[in-house]
Amino acid sequence: MSQHASLRSANKIMTKRNVLKRFERIDILKRRGKWKEGDRGLGLPKTKADA
Repeated sequence: MSQHASLRSANKIMTKRNVLKRFERIDILKRRGKWKEGDRGLGLPKTKADA
């Protein structure tokens, strides 16, 4: 069975994502010094991805 062309090219396209995963947001907060160990992972403040 062959793979559809739109699925094949999806792996090659690397665009900037607007939405970060929770662990990515926590990593950014740790780098900025706004995350303490033991803080809850729910209700995180909005963060922008570092360029």
